[in-house]
Amino acid sequence: MLDEAPTAFDALTWRNRFAALPAAFGTRLAPTPLSAPYLVAASAPSAALLGLDTAQLAGAASIAALAGSRVPRGAQPMAAVYSGHQFGIWAGQLGDGRAHLLGGVETAEGLIELQLKGAGKTPYSRMGDGRAVLRSSIREYLCSEAMHGLGIPTTRALSIAGSDQPVIRESVETAAVVLRMAPSFVRFGSFEHWTANNRFDELKILADYVIDAFYPAARDAKNPYQALLAAVTERTARLMAQWQAVGFCHGVMNTDNMSILGLTLDYGPFGFLDGFDANHICNHTDQQGRYSYARQPAVGRWNCYCLAEALMPLIDDVEGAEGALEPFKSVFSEAMDATVHAKLGLVDRLPADQALIDGMYALLQEARADFTLFFRRLADLDVESARPGQAVRDLFLERERFDAWAVDYRSRLAREAESAEARRVAMRAVNPRYVLRNHLAEEAIVRARQQDYAEIERLAQVLRTPYVDQPEFDHYADLPPTWASELEVSCSS
Repeated sequence: MLDEAPTAFDALTWRNRFAALPAAFGTRLAPTPLSAPYLVAASAPSAALLGLDTAQLAGAASIAALAGSRVPRGAQPMAAVYSGHQFGIWAGQLGDGRAHLLGGVETAEGLIELQLKGAGKTPYSRMGDGRAVLRSSIREYLCSEAMHGLGIPTTRALSIAGSDQPVIRESVETAAVVLRMAPSFVRFGSFEHWTANNRFDELKILADYVIDAFYPAARDAKNPYQALLAAVTERTARLMAQWQAVGFCHGVMNTDNMSILGLTLDYGPFGFLDGFDANHICNHTDQQGRYSYARQPAVGRWNCYCLAEALMPLIDDVEGAEGALEPFKSVFSEAMDATVHAKLGLVDRLPADQALIDGMYALLQEARADFTLFFRRLADLDVESARPGQAVRDLFLERERFDAWAVDYRSRLAREAESAEARRVAMRAVNPRYVLRNHLAEEAIVRARQQDYAEIERLAQVLRTPYVDQPEFDHYADLPPTWASELEVSCSS
């Protein structure tokens, strides 16, 4: 019988560190079974991280576990409570409204927590149904793979389990569950929750837990909680620079979606820039543009201030907290400056470089040139001559404007010691050829709705090595089709 058959997870070594916290930190409850589940996709690299392979996930008992219809032996499922600011407004208590933390698994890279997203109602579901749809699950699975391939800190996705069970959003869709993985799913809002409710004992328990598990160096500091804030602030600043460098837009940077570990967390209405627009808003729900591409670094900093307010009862030193937050700007600026220089193939940093960089962004903004293709093709620019027909030049309708900027760029490259070939190789190592454009995800979703899941894995495979030319998949690096501009994603995505 299925209930007696072992799952792929039963033999893993479980250590449910977060579930060992006091009962106030969440609610212990099992996921809600998904009707007649089937396997849509499974990530071989993520499975390998757990010491598994995808073949082990394909059995009926394992699929049931991936869908929330079966609790693996050793797991202690629970939904965590937290609060947060949503679109800059205090929203009060939130929590895992459709997520169930199964527990932690020992791996060669340390403890990894497994969480089901879309596995049914919890006490924190509010008006929600506790389910995720196939559409959003595919997007999260693919973007988790894509961001990891880009070298950006992120939660990972192990699998998608699907079902014909109907779920109502803007239309009737089908249900799905993503099993995602991370060292921890603790958020900024996890701390805000306890401070807002004047429960400082629980605040200290959580802070001590995070320090001991993930920031042990902070324990030796004069003020461990100030050191915790400083470390999280630095990680967040670096994450913002990494997002900006590849044109990633999160879309819903609420404090309950900010990882205490500096991971990219909660893939909902995200998107990668196609034509460059600094004011691009990827989330159709974000009518005021709070989370536009250009504003992401400032919002990241604002969110760190919210975390500081939550930790103040423990830090108990306003100047100390301000000191912990102060490096955000410098850390972000330094990381961004280093990244942009690398993207342009510049090893040295010269005082006049900022004018060149500002001119580049103005050029991209005016032309709405494709962000990813611009940097990738720039690596192949002929340094010696301004001959026409070069691929990067063809991204601009008014080519003479690119030519004018390219004169300054070539002049700057002439001051570098590296050869043109060394520069090209270095630039290709930091400028991806492939990103998860919305139309690529949409094509995978359309096929999946027709029970064709092969495109999900094909696209995931390409996105795992985004800096490497893969000639058989050149079409994934093409300019987006016209219809792509009509795609919209929102908080229901």
